[in-house]
Amino acid sequence: MSFWDRWHIPIMLAPTMAVIFFLFFGGLVYGTMTSLGWQPLIGRTEISLDAYYNILFSPEMAHIFWQGLLLTVWVSVGSTFISAVLALLSALLLRRTFVGKRLATFLFQLNLPVPHVVAAIGILFLFSQSGVLSRAGAQLGLFDFPRDFPVMVRDRFGIGMMLSFVWKEVPFIGVIVLAILQSLGVDYEDLARSLGANRWQRFRYVILPLVMPGILSGSIIVFAFTFGSYEVPAILGVRFPRTLPVTAVRFFRNPDLNARTEGMAISIIISIIVFFLVLGYMWLSRRAIRQD
Repeated sequence: MSFWDRWHIPIMLAPTMAVIFFLFFGGLVYGTMTSLGWQPLIGRTEISLDAYYNILFSPEMAHIFWQGLLLTVWVSVGSTFISAVLALLSALLLRRTFVGKRLATFLFQLNLPVPHVVAAIGILFLFSQSGVLSRAGAQLGLFDFPRDFPVMVRDRFGIGMMLSFVWKEVPFIGVIVLAILQSLGVDYEDLARSLGANRWQRFRYVILPLVMPGILSGSIIVFAFTFGSYEVPAILGVRFPRTLPVTAVRFFRNPDLNARTEGMAISIIISIIVFFLVLGYMWLSRRAIRQD
């Protein structure tokens, strides 16, 4: 085997991988150094953990960070859990044979290419107190004025953000689960049925364990994305508390360049949380494989 036959694939991939490596690790190194106070453009070259101390413990910033972290976790976990449950139910329905199944499957996947910012703006137009539903409800006499519509957008509990994420992520996880279900067929269920298992037992002990790896893999991607998402919380969130990505961008865009240190520190903390979450998922996956 010649040198080219052995190494032609790595050589062809090298330019693309070099760009990815430079952009990812270059940005990670720059963000880490900035979070440690290294900003030579403004004369700061000393390395310290002051930014991390400020955002975690200082009276001026700690409440901003911890309340932002609580909101970020709440929105991410809630959106991921609701999306996973609805995706599983949708996939179980779409695997059945019924009239219009192709159309239903097409409509289920229709919003996959829609950008999240478009979805957020759509939720704002629909569910805000001056949106379509509030005005329609006032016209129909459901309440006196559009402002009487329940606060579902730019609320302190992140309902609007969750609506936007769920609308986008249910098809994403659902397509993964549906592909797994279609590849399995009905042999396992028929065997369980022949052994006397009822519908709940077939779901609990046959279907769910088989699709759980797909649900977990899709959920970890959804959680990582929602945890670090900026555009949806920026459009649908309140001024306080803000999610961590919005807070980080706010610090980074501060006219005082010294504030970039705290902004980068928050970004690094977000990356660390997501990194350990991915490690935990990989550990659980390998453990499940070994048990199988």
